[in-house]
Amino acid sequence: MNLTGVGRRYGRRGPWVLRGVSLELPPGTLVRIEGGNGGGKSTLLRLVAGIDTPTEGRVDGRPRRTAYVPERFPAALPLTAASYLTHLGRVHGLGRAGAARRVAHWLERFGAAGHARTPMAELSKGTSQKVAVAQALLAEPELLVLDEAWTGLDAAARAELDLAVAERTAAKGAVVFVDHDPRRLAGAADAHHRLEGGALVPVSAAAGPRVRIHAVGPPGRALPPDLAASPAVGGGVLLTVEAERSDAVLRDLLTARPPWHIRAVEELP
Repeated sequence: MNLTGVGRRYGRRGPWVLRGVSLELPPGTLVRIEGGNGGGKSTLLRLVAGIDTPTEGRVDGRPRRTAYVPERFPAALPLTAASYLTHLGRVHGLGRAGAARRVAHWLERFGAAGHARTPMAELSKGTSQKVAVAQALLAEPELLVLDEAWTGLDAAARAELDLAVAERTAAKGAVVFVDHDPRRLAGAADAHHRLEGGALVPVSAAAGPRVRIHAVGPPGRALPPDLAASPAVGGGVLLTVEAERSDAVLRDLLTARPPWHIRAVEELP
């Protein structure tokens, strides 16, 4: 998917919030967008997801299965959580039984199975956000757009969403996200951009080559505080470090008591 020369105004005669934005989203990539409040992050993500249309430029190659999670989910709907999600599953082309299975699966994963029969209007902020995330993952989207989607989730659900993102990219889906926490999916993004003055500016990666380490630790074992990691599909974590530092990181993991298991070490381009 590509955005080329995309611009967006607030209103027909209002000021530009985005102008000349270009962004490529190949399959299987994870892209982080950052920027100040009011800088156009949500506008950009709505354009990526197809919720809004650009006032100039073009968006090409958006996958048919595109899903979007806003920061604030409109929960005041006359449906229960399960019936709402099942309806969306049917809209995505799932049969009734298949939709029901996926609804149960995602509500269970995000710790919301006990609220399946609760009316949407009665859900807490955190639970309605779990429903918002579940609706985006129902159809295994080829493009997943997350606008502060972790906001309001408890720690377990945040970790589950981290893992779901890893699963999507492993399945060759593209994921674009905004989050206020700089530690969110730290080191996992394939591209990192910042909105400045309505333009999209690449954020430089660490100088020099990098190495990605897939490590599995003993149950309950935390990483050293100076290391950032994201969940890995199949268990464990992914750490991205400068190549010159990788030997020291591997030594620390392997000599820990008890030691970490290293599944893979990959040089990144």
